[in-house]
Amino acid sequence: MKISVIEQEFTKAYDQFADAIFRHCVFRVSDREKAKDITQVSFVRLYDYMSQGKEIENLRAFLYRIANNLIIDEYRKKKTDSLDRMRDEEGFDIGTESMKDIETKDEHGRAVALLECLPEKYREALVMRHIDGLSVKDIAHLTHETENVISVRIHRAIEKLQRLNVQTPQHG
Repeated sequence: MKISVIEQEFTKAYDQFADAIFRHCVFRVSDREKAKDITQVSFVRLYDYMSQGKEIENLRAFLYRIANNLIIDEYRKKKTDSLDRMRDEEGFDIGTESMKDIETKDEHGRAVALLECLPEKYREALVMRHIDGLSVKDIAHLTHETENVISVRIHRAIEKLQRLNVQTPQHG
């Protein structure tokens, strides 16, 4: 059976970007199953687009755009997803976890809570830059904004997070 060029390109894109797209989705929706679904649909849409013979300038940015649009659709369907539910689904069992694991989960929960205090555009730029590791140029391309606008958003997001972190008492 002969594999088409499109299938080869798609497989290469999947191998190269699936894990990063999944991590991005998990971080954004705080639900592993929804993140799996969003990742899968993102790649189905990529394949559909590729099979129509349409040109894709930047595959990585294109996939993030698809995933972000699906995440936005998900948020519209259900306004809030709780970190507590994610912990429950992952079996947050105090008896089997080390203190380090508990502290890490607590820090993650705190980080997510702080990020949720940011305006969506700031949060999106910050996550793409520091969680997903995208360049400012890639983020600008993905969001149809200038690199300067993205740099300013990231800078302001960090400043706001620092202010929020000082105002929010820490446990322990």
